[in-house]
Amino acid sequence: QGDNTQNIKQHCLSLSNRATLVMSGVSQVNSFDEETVSLDTSIGRLTVEGKNLHVTKLSTDTGDIAVEGKINAIYYSDESEKKSGFFSRLVK
Repeated sequence: QGDNTQNIKQHCLSLSNRATLVMSGVSQVNSFDEETVSLDTSIGRLTVEGKNLHVTKLSTDTGDIAVEGKINAIYYSDESEKKSGFFSRLVK
């Protein structure tokens, strides 16, 4: 029982004043610029949209990330295989 839960990172996010988003359970950052951050979490693909977005903290060991800027939207999708077409071709 304990072995299976060790590999699954719990996903949590906290948004303060639409300006600071702190998340855990991030497995991969797919892309980011000043208007969109796309990443994979333990529960699906997460997209953050806004203006002047900056990744201010990123820990690949723990899966923690912090994004600052004006956050307009946060949404999840289960499209991890098709939507990353350009980035998956770069890796191959």
